[in-house]
Amino acid sequence: MIKDINFDDFSKIDIRVGSIIDAYLNKDSVKSAFILIIDFGPLGILKSSAQLTKNYKVKNLLGVQVTAVINLPVKQIGKVMSSCLVLAAVNQQNTTLIKPSTKVLNGTIVA
Repeated sequence: MIKDINFDDFSKIDIRVGSIIDAYLNKDSVKSAFILIIDFGPLGILKSSAQLTKNYKVKNLLGVQVTAVINLPVKQIGKVMSSCLVLAAVNQQNTTLIKPSTKVLNGTIVA
């Protein structure tokens, strides 16, 4: 388990729902990953590099709604500037996207 945080720390994390509008292989990543272009509605379009290649194919990602942290500093991953962190459940065999069970508006807050 990771060190406990207080509620004030947690409340600083901005988690939103967005729809993947484009996805392609990140050829410059050390570990196999996709570059995801995600529409967060009124918050704009952000890019993320996500290690999802084992369980997902590009054609199955397009249009999928995902959750992501959108207020982290931009991070360079290979030659890509990643501007959000897509959330997933991760274990040794699988990486499974955390997504809403029904469609919601892009930009919806996850609380």
